[in-house]
Amino acid sequence: MPLPLEVPPIEDEVTLARYPFLPQSAPWIQKLTHKEGIDIDMLIDSDFMEDSRRRGRLRLIESIANEGGVDAMAMRDIHTPEGRLLEAISFTYARMVACACEQDIILSKWAQAEAERAERLLTADTATIEKVAMTYLSEVRKKDEALIGDGAVKGGVVWEIGMTDFIELVPGITGPRWRLANQDLKRGWITLNEEVNYSSQAKLARLLRQRIKDKILNDARMKAENFNDELILRLSEATTMVVGLLQHKSDENLELTGAQVDDWPPCMKKAIAELDQGVNVNHFGRLFLASMASTIGLPPENCVEFFHNAPDFNSETTAYQVSHVYDREYTPAGCAKLKLNARCAVQPGEDRLCDQPWMDHPLKYLRAKQRSRIRYDEGEEKKNESADDNSESRDGS
Repeated sequence: MPLPLEVPPIEDEVTLARYPFLPQSAPWIQKLTHKEGIDIDMLIDSDFMEDSRRRGRLRLIESIANEGGVDAMAMRDIHTPEGRLLEAISFTYARMVACACEQDIILSKWAQAEAERAERLLTADTATIEKVAMTYLSEVRKKDEALIGDGAVKGGVVWEIGMTDFIELVPGITGPRWRLANQDLKRGWITLNEEVNYSSQAKLARLLRQRIKDKILNDARMKAENFNDELILRLSEATTMVVGLLQHKSDENLELTGAQVDDWPPCMKKAIAELDQGVNVNHFGRLFLASMASTIGLPPENCVEFFHNAPDFNSETTAYQVSHVYDREYTPAGCAKLKLNARCAVQPGEDRLCDQPWMDHPLKYLRAKQRSRIRYDEGEEKKNESADDNSESRDGS
């Protein structure tokens, strides 16, 4: 379902600065930059803009290095004109640098982090969430009071959204509470009921996060198409820092266990790499990765690490699900099932070991790689011992 054709007006500058990705914020930011005389040259080079550039770089660093997205509390006091200017322009600068990196993974991570920041803010922002919801959802409305079990919560609000919006948004969210069969559905409306530890507003904010990320990412991709070589070169210092940090973080994540990563089968590496890039790996792929990690003896906490960049990552939920797989000792799927569920990582001819007629399971791949590595290590050890013996003979003669 497309976004609403008309969005509710937002005049409050604090709100526009707090959520600079809103379509209502774009004309305000444009007016603000015109008033302050800020153009691209000034944004990139002027000392006056250094605070905004620093905050923009921080937004990108946090999107790559930290869990849970951009720090919502790191912003300046947006109730002052200076704070609003800093927050709005830092978002614009961060987007420029992310686009200039020319790597979709960086755009995706940044959009994900900004959306997670928005979710945290919206969970508590009772004054604004309705207008934000009306901006991104075609059908949304609220009731007057929230219910937990049989008792009413005075002053609470229960939100409802249209079934079409719900169906479009939940594929990116895991967990039984988001399955359509478990929803309170009446006449095309789904009620986001209150739970003891999960409010109706928090559920709405979680759904909005999906739509916000998609909108931020699509807008950034469109802007990136208009970047020329000169602009990319002028931003090279910032982009080099961001790309380098991403590479360091990826290497760090891949070496989490200290195990022989080179022994891992390509289907396992594919699942890890996709999750690291923020790809929403399907349930089969996630179960396969967790069962492989369990079978080869990786600690559960290291398995949880693989999922940190997943679009729907929640540390408690992931830890619980991983623990379930470890406790049940699931056997990893074989090659045939991996191919059937689009989780095979190679085509014929791309990996000689995978092309062997007897290769029908990832664990066989891992054992074959281990045996080959052990034979190689033993051969190198014998060569070294022989070299030492020859050296001692020459010394003795």
